[in-house]
Order: sequence, then structure tokens, then C-alpha cells
Amino acid sequence: MKTFKPTKSEKIVITIRIEDYRVEQLDKIANKINISRNELISQCLDFAIKNIDFKENKKEKENN
Repeated sequence: MKTFKPTKSEKIVITIRIEDYRVEQLDKIANKINISRNELISQCLDFAIKNIDFKENKKEKENN
């Protein structure tokens, strides 16, 4: 598994809905590494986007 490396960059404002227990978890992590919740969420999304691994759908593979 790759290592998560916190960084800072420019942002735009969006709204999301998220479960309260996840907010609590995010706050604990953000406080531990001394960044904002927003910054943590942004960096987690960036990490996920860079490291996502799509598995081919069997039907798509059979058709090709």
C-alpha cells in the first residue's frame, strides 16, 4: 500500500453529505496531523483518485 503524504493546494467550495461517525473519525485524524478536516478530506480524495484500481466487468471482457 502506498503512503499518504499530506500537502496543501488551492480549493473550490462544494457541499457533501457524510455520516456523523465519519466526521468524528476525520476530525480525530486531522487533529492528530494538525490539518483541517477540509484539507484531510481533499487529500484523501486525491489519494483515492490516484490509486483507484478498476476491475474489468466480466461481460465487458468477454465482448472484447
